[in-house]
Amino acid sequence: MNKMPTINTLDDIRQILTELPGPDLEAARAAQAREPQLTKPAGSLGRLEQLAAWTATWQGRYPPRMKTPNAHVFAGNHGVVAQGVSAFPSEVTKQMVANFESGGAAINQICKALGVGLCVEQMDLDNPTQDFTENPAMTDTECAEAIRFGMNVIDEASDVVCLGEMGIGNTTSAAAICLALYGGNALTWVGPGTGIDKPAMGKKAEVVGLGVKLYKSHMQDGLDVLRCLGGREMAAIAGAVIGARLKQVPVMLDGYVSTAAAAVLPSINKRALDHCKVGHVSAEPGHKLLLEKLGKNALQDHNMRLGEATGAVLAVGLLKAAVACHNDMATFAEAGITDKD
Repeated sequence: MNKMPTINTLDDIRQILTELPGPDLEAARAAQAREPQLTKPAGSLGRLEQLAAWTATWQGRYPPRMKTPNAHVFAGNHGVVAQGVSAFPSEVTKQMVANFESGGAAINQICKALGVGLCVEQMDLDNPTQDFTENPAMTDTECAEAIRFGMNVIDEASDVVCLGEMGIGNTTSAAAICLALYGGNALTWVGPGTGIDKPAMGKKAEVVGLGVKLYKSHMQDGLDVLRCLGGREMAAIAGAVIGARLKQVPVMLDGYVSTAAAAVLPSINKRALDHCKVGHVSAEPGHKLLLEKLGKNALQDHNMRLGEATGAVLAVGLLKAAVACHNDMATFAEAGITDKD
């Protein structure tokens, strides 16, 4: 078992990020060697071929395996909800967590349909982050603790980990993080979230812009951005991305919020998200732009914006198909089929 490093402050996280393990090149070469031998025209399975190789590379083994996929939904509450940025009150976060735990949410049904394990992680729901229009959302210690929690929940036996969230107000934090990281206009990054109208979106953009302006001089890298503008569930997602890397578990990110949480890491290590794919492009308008900034192509587009890791778990079906084709298809030699000259 890989032992997690000691973490007390964000500087400890920064040090870990500078020392992340790279890809398993031997597994990558093995996948590349087998692919041309399979009974199909070269490249005919498109991205499925790339997914199989990516899975082996970041699992650090060959052949790749997709028998134990797991999903983690991190839930947190946000003080910025007091600014009227959401259509629902903060207590809905806890109510939805109860729904997850009783098996009544969309993510429960999708996990069951695709054979994905589900863990729901509550991030101190009775203690919302600070309203970032008044104070930084978290202290250094609070942010580091949430990151450490996310790192530690990753099970190294997972073949892939899908990362999602639940948190009323967290699309506001996601938009603020993106504005702080990439600039532009606040309106470019905000969207309807849980279903607010256009006037409320204008208010949301004002709140996002104010938060970024307040802490601009205090935000030297992505972890500062996360501390000032994020949520505990978002910090835990960032930690889960790091923990998965250390434990050789590929990551499937969900929508806007989980991708924004992960986006704070490349400012410290530009290769920090190489072991991550994005399951779908959210209908939240900022997500598509964020993916462009990160150089990521989402695997699917179903006009979804629910969160809960739903889009990430849907993509597990693609991973299962990719790995099954790579591992179990016959080679030309095995099938007695004449290969191309």
